[in-house]
Amino acid sequence: MMFKLTDIVAEQAVVAPLKGQSRDEVVAELVDALITAGSAPASLRDELIAKVLEREKRGSTGFGKGVAVPHVKHKAVSTMAAAVGLSSRGVDFSSLDRQPVYSIVLLLSPEDNPDAHLRAMEVIFHHLAKDTFRRFLRQAGSPAEVRALFEEADGFHQPS
Repeated sequence: MMFKLTDIVAEQAVVAPLKGQSRDEVVAELVDALITAGSAPASLRDELIAKVLEREKRGSTGFGKGVAVPHVKHKAVSTMAAAVGLSSRGVDFSSLDRQPVYSIVLLLSPEDNPDAHLRAMEVIFHHLAKDTFRRFLRQAGSPAEVRALFEEADGFHQPS
C-alpha cells in the first residue's frame, strides 16, 4: 500500500510559520501540534521530544536543501502521524550541507510497525527530493496552502 502525504500529515498539525528558532524549540512545537491534533497523547510530550532529540544526536535528520525529517518510533503511539513546520528564518539542524532548514516534517510511528514507518519515510523523501515541491513548500504561507500542495502532490505526479 502506498501512503499519501495527506494520509500521513495530521490535518491540524501543520505549523506555518513556526515560532521556534532553535532545533529543540521547533521539535517541541511540532510534537505539541501532533498532541493538539490528537495524534499523540499529551502525557508523552516530554518523552517524545527527548526521543526525537536523542535521535538527532545520533545523526542529523537535516539531509540538506533546507529540509529536515526528524522521526521516532514509540510503543505508545498507535497511529503513524506527521507534523509539518515551516520556518521563514531557517533553523540550524546540523544539516549535511550545513545550511539552515526551512521545512521540517516530524514523523511519529508505532514501534511495532517498522514497515509502515519506512514506507512513510519513502513517500516523504520522494516528494522532498523534488526541487519544485521543496520550493512551493517553503513558499507556503499557511497550513491551508501546505494542505493544498500535499493534495496536489498526492493527486498527480508532474515530470520533474
